Amino acid sequence: MVALTQHVEAFQREVSGVVRMTCPEPLMYRLTHSTLLDRFRTRYPGLQVEFVMSDKYLDFAKGDVDIALRSGDTEDNALVGRKVGDSLWAVYASPKYMARRGQPDRVEDLEQHDWVGFDDTMPNHRATQWLQQVAPSGHVVARNNSVLGLLYSVKAGVGLAALPTALGDAEPDLVRVLGPIPELARIWRVLTTPELRRTPRVAALFDFLVDEIDALRPIITG
Repeated sequence: MVALTQHVEAFQREVSGVVRMTCPEPLMYRLTHSTLLDRFRTRYPGLQVEFVMSDKYLDFAKGDVDIALRSGDTEDNALVGRKVGDSLWAVYASPKYMARRGQPDRVEDLEQHDWVGFDDTMPNHRATQWLQQVAPSGHVVARNNSVLGLLYSVKAGVGLAALPTALGDAEPDLVRVLGPIPELARIWRVLTTPELRRTPRVAALFDFLVDEIDALRPIITG
């Protein structure tokens, strides 16, 4: 047992390099303001985590990233992963907007309101598709290419938007008016390719995140 412990500790000291992890910008902020990465650096002092922030799914095949923290449907069968949490979304508004336009009480009311949505670069995002289904005639008054863009527009009183509850509930200037919306619920996964999974630097971060699920889950879900 002592020899095994020494071997593990030696591996943790010797593994080095950079691990590029992609995730949405709000999640990066929450991760870096937690103690999770501090514990990772203590365990693997030679490894550096480099964030590649994007609300879009980046292509592993291009070599831009090593690990993804991703919510939503994953159609890339070449990836391997583990569930690490749940992604819940709800509809939010600012008090300024509600004073001007009122508050929706049910899904059927949504078509009568102004909306902030994603732009044409994200046509397949589940929030875009859900809005088209429940409020096909809804008035989209602003479009963004990121979740943070939606958040800032809603805070400015421009309109309603569907947002992750971990993000919307943390904003004192926003009110959750509907939800969580079952149709928008997905799971969070940590993902990589089988080849990268076998490399020591990627395996170190992947296994660490899986081992730290209890600490990672509230960061992801709020």
